[in-house]
Amino acid sequence: MKKQFVKSKPVVKVTFNPTAEVVNGAKEVLVLGDFNNWNSELGFELKKQKDGSFKGIMELEKGHEYQFRYLIDGSKWENDHDADTVVAGPYGASNSVVSTIE
Repeated sequence: MKKQFVKSKPVVKVTFNPTAEVVNGAKEVLVLGDFNNWNSELGFELKKQKDGSFKGIMELEKGHEYQFRYLIDGSKWENDHDADTVVAGPYGASNSVVSTIE
């Protein structure tokens, strides 16, 4: 995960990029989190890369901390190893956090 703070707008461009090892041959990877109400129908779909990883860039509003996870092939959840931090989630598993606070 990488972040780029946009000077001209109140957003941060967040690049989600789980590695080939993390997705383990997946056909589909969605980013679900606070920003889409953890709703798989609103999930942000990442595009498969030649090296087997997945990648996508999402704009998130500045000034917040968002919890998120990757949903792989509709059944397996993974955290981002490059997240700003990890917190305990409400269902026993931990969630990744991306901070857009400057």
